[in-house]
Amino acid sequence: MTKLIKYTDNIYLEFGADKNVYGTEKEEIETFKRKASFVGLKLIPTIIRHLGTEKSVTILQKMQDHLSKKIDIQTNTEVEKILVNDKKAVGIKTLKGEIIKGKYIIAAPGRVGSEWLKKQAIKLKIKIYNNPVDVGVRVEVPAITMKHLTDVIYESKLIYYTKLFDDKVRTFCMCPYGEVTTEFNDNITYVNGHSYQEHRTDNTNFALLVSTNFTEPFKQPIAYGKYIANLANILSGGVIIQRLGDLESGRRSTRDRIDHSIVTPTLKGAVPGDLSFVLPYRILTDIIEMLKTMDKIAPGVYSKHTLIYGAEVKFYSSRLKLTDCLETRINNLFAIGDGAGISRGLIQASASGIMVADEILKRRNIK
Repeated sequence: MTKLIKYTDNIYLEFGADKNVYGTEKEEIETFKRKASFVGLKLIPTIIRHLGTEKSVTILQKMQDHLSKKIDIQTNTEVEKILVNDKKAVGIKTLKGEIIKGKYIIAAPGRVGSEWLKKQAIKLKIKIYNNPVDVGVRVEVPAITMKHLTDVIYESKLIYYTKLFDDKVRTFCMCPYGEVTTEFNDNITYVNGHSYQEHRTDNTNFALLVSTNFTEPFKQPIAYGKYIANLANILSGGVIIQRLGDLESGRRSTRDRIDHSIVTPTLKGAVPGDLSFVLPYRILTDIIEMLKTMDKIAPGVYSKHTLIYGAEVKFYSSRLKLTDCLETRINNLFAIGDGAGISRGLIQASASGIMVADEILKRRNIK
């Protein structure tokens, strides 16, 4: 797997990714791991190559330009169903009725298309497993608060099991000197975050996600996540922002109270409100406990001025049953990426695509 990740990373380098990497300072990282373990946090060191939002667009455009000289690329085309004949994938049918045949079909819809892929899997009787439902918030603090971590590790992956409920809470998508943003899916607005390569803000933001494994008869983790986010939309018209101090005091944030914070919001369109009307008590309690614990290794995280945005939901909640080469029970039908529930990030999703490409080349006897 390490070899595959390195191979994948080199492709990004070829198309213009920054050569600088974070997470190689072993001695400092070991010190951080030790300090984290003392307070009940697990730090997972990861070597990170930060592309930057603006540079990612350029890199992906270069990749598309390169591929368009070798293959046909058809965008803005919604697939109605995957065509199967005699337990073998033979093509796809678009919503407009166009039939596109193919010997090998790869479904790679990404997180936004996870629900579409689930529906296709049900039609094709492909077994589906429910991944944990990840629901939470995005936290914004002064960049200086996290600087000692982000300058070395860039993205601090911290895992914590709460004392009250023993729930798993984790940091995700840490954006040093970044901006809080919104994303849209099925007419629902979610909160997210990003960092640029060349432009910096005074803040760092990161997601805090509570993972919950539901048991039978629950079979709709994606619908559950959408319900939470939609509730925030109903109350605010979009994303809710709240000071941690207001949340603890049991009052909604107002524009005036947000303006009194030492943290200037980077998401200007967020509406001041009260997240306790959106997130279940258990999830909110987990998040507050996690922030208190993080404050022990990054003083200032648990501050009345800390800003919390909601809701943030990650859709990789359904995992298809796949073989070791990521093939479904339907011959020559493969599923890759976050939408299939097998990866949770750019490099891992890309690596899954390379795995399938290698398998197809083997079947075609091409080295």
